[in-house]
Amino acid sequence: MSRIDITYLVAGVCGLAGLAAFVGLILVPAVGSYRQSWQRLVAVMLSFYVLAAMMGIGLLGAGAVIWIWGRYG
Repeated sequence: MSRIDITYLVAGVCGLAGLAAFVGLILVPAVGSYRQSWQRLVAVMLSFYVLAAMMGIGLLGAGAVIWIWGRYG
């Protein structure tokens, strides 16, 4: 297994772990907090805003690491 394959494997596992954390810690409690279907639908939609924020923070962090690594590494 080459280094790039290992990098892809680690990135995939981290992505699945992040998605599992989103579903288990954000989406399930948000949906379980409401009884009516329209409220659950709105909770799911708002949870996707949280997912987008998490992804944005992750991309900014990764970009910062890549920028610092290229500049000082």
